[in-house]
Amino acid sequence: MSSDGDEDVTPSGASLSYGNILEREMQSALKEIRRPNRGLFVSGLAAGLTVSFGALFMGMALTFSGGFESKLTQQIVLASVSAVGFLFVILGQTELFTAHTTMAVLPVLDGRASLWEMLELWGVVYVSNLVGCGAFAGLIAVLGPQMNVAEPSAFGTLAEALLPLPWWVVLLSGVVAGWLMGLVTWLVAASRDTVSRVLLTLVVTAGIGFAPFHHSLLGTTEVLSAMFLGQGVTLADYAHFLTWTTLGNAVGGSVFVALLNYGHAALSGEVEDTAVGEE
Repeated sequence: MSSDGDEDVTPSGASLSYGNILEREMQSALKEIRRPNRGLFVSGLAAGLTVSFGALFMGMALTFSGGFESKLTQQIVLASVSAVGFLFVILGQTELFTAHTTMAVLPVLDGRASLWEMLELWGVVYVSNLVGCGAFAGLIAVLGPQMNVAEPSAFGTLAEALLPLPWWVVLLSGVVAGWLMGLVTWLVAASRDTVSRVLLTLVVTAGIGFAPFHHSLLGTTEVLSAMFLGQGVTLADYAHFLTWTTLGNAVGGSVFVALLNYGHAALSGEVEDTAVGEE
């Protein structure tokens, strides 16, 4: 839950404490938990659609390059363009399962929301994200080859980097991707200006595309596009990818970001410092 719209009442030049950041994320999470499900669904649908631009841009980069001279150059380019989709989501403040909803763990840990409320939020956002990604993958399959901006083989290459791996590799890769996504929401909350937020988002999320690590939503657009374009991807392949990637993303964002950062703030004695983010 991005806090771009929050008023920063901290004196100029002062840094945000862990307690400040925690409370800012806590209030943002509570706002989304209390939001009507219809609004959450539309926001999640928008996030699924916009994050998918990263997959389209990767396909375009592979198509227009005609083949990169080195693997390093290819991965740097793919990382850079894939991060744009995440930037759209973070600055647009739409709900992405792997980004904003991991912070919904915080009010549960603090006793301000129930586990059921968190799971309901996750469910609505996750389903709407997948619908958005699936719809965008259909758009890529129809429009890409017709305009010669995305060859089917380009998405075959993207899918090939994600699919033929053991379940435990996909799971751990998903943990790293979820960790990075949770981390970027925390860092954006700690940032004091839009330029910093843009740079942090691009740098951190580029790490996902560079590896590439498994991201359940960006990867959904990549894998479904490959399937729709006849690149030998089956529903079973997609189900394997989605199951273990989703689990890994949830663990990475919840445990390695939300839980550890909450514990750090609590043990530092700053949880009561709620000057920023309170309504």
